[in-house]
Amino acid sequence: MHIDPRETPPRRLNELIIGSVAPRPIAFASTIDQEGNPNLSPFSFFNAFGIRPPILVFSPSRRGKDNTTKHTYENIKEVPEVVINVVTYSMVQQVSMSSGQFPKGVNEFVKAGFTMVRSDLVRPFRVGESPVQFECKVLQVIETGYEGSAGNIVISELVKMHINPEILTDTGKIDPDKIDLVGRMGGNYYCRASGGAVIEVEMPVEKIGIGMDNLPSHVRNSSILTGNDLGQLANLESLPVGDWVKEVKQQTEVSGLFETIRDRTERRDAIHRLAQKKIAEHQVGLALKILLLTEY
Repeated sequence: MHIDPRETPPRRLNELIIGSVAPRPIAFASTIDQEGNPNLSPFSFFNAFGIRPPILVFSPSRRGKDNTTKHTYENIKEVPEVVINVVTYSMVQQVSMSSGQFPKGVNEFVKAGFTMVRSDLVRPFRVGESPVQFECKVLQVIETGYEGSAGNIVISELVKMHINPEILTDTGKIDPDKIDLVGRMGGNYYCRASGGAVIEVEMPVEKIGIGMDNLPSHVRNSSILTGNDLGQLANLESLPVGDWVKEVKQQTEVSGLFETIRDRTERRDAIHRLAQKKIAEHQVGLALKILLLTEY
């Protein structure tokens, strides 16, 4: 299936893009107009783009149905300040409710039942129920177009951050289970970023992995090992060295394969399955040694 954006109806293109570019973090944006009327609305075209200075960017796009602009965009043009509040599982239904197209001047804090908390450095209010709140000054608004569904990119600088200490670990980091964030998918779908949905992937920051090209061909072309399995093997810092072959072969799980399976193809597949088990048990180094036994 091949899509030409120029020949695809905007609504269909929107479905395909937001269904694919997901999950997206949600900016629950609080703004205020010149008369002091608060506004609160969620936007999932949102992310952080830098730390020095700390930049948060989101887009209150033009409406696709009638090409009108949103109150958030209009308020930022009048008062270039915004509070971006994170969205958690416990508040996602209220957040969704606040996204209704209420008339200008209606306070979505009241409509959705959120607590208005005065900010320290900007005029818009913070959402008391959100465990992380970013007070921001708007640096620039980039209009990407003037047709329905065109983006209005709001570039803002974080000037003060508020964190509920209950979401922190003992070492002061954000605990994904305690903060319990949600992400936006396509259509009516969201995802919950906690519990079994959270996975840990070791990043090659302080070390360089051996790479996929240093794995034996039977490992790279395995019909059993997945891309995630291979990625973990390739992220090891070095191939095993020293007198490790005898030690690994003496392990009960390994020796049993060599004693009971005579067919080399069947034994190789059994070795791959055992290595996959060890990877799942976070014994990636041992898994690589097991896989290399076919060469000895």
